[in-house]
Amino acid sequence: MDAAQMQAHAIKVHRALGEQTRYRIVQLLTTEGDLCPAELEKRLESIPLSTLSHHLKQLVECQLLTPQKQGTFIYYSLNRETVQKFAAYLIS
Repeated sequence: MDAAQMQAHAIKVHRALGEQTRYRIVQLLTTEGDLCPAELEKRLESIPLSTLSHHLKQLVECQLLTPQKQGTFIYYSLNRETVQKFAAYLIS
């Protein structure tokens, strides 16, 4: 990834994390590991599943989360590689 692409990706990640609910989702996945939307919905309280799905989609699009199908459920995990690259970019 060249410098311009890295900057564009860092901006997407920054925007995604700038929204409180998405930030909380990332925090939960960091501390609790892989979770499905139903588990996230319980922990986030008062967030409709449709809104949660929108936030998960945004986080997947900027590669902060990775969806993994397990049976009939989809579990989301933190993409630590993206987080490390984002942190390294901010420090550089």
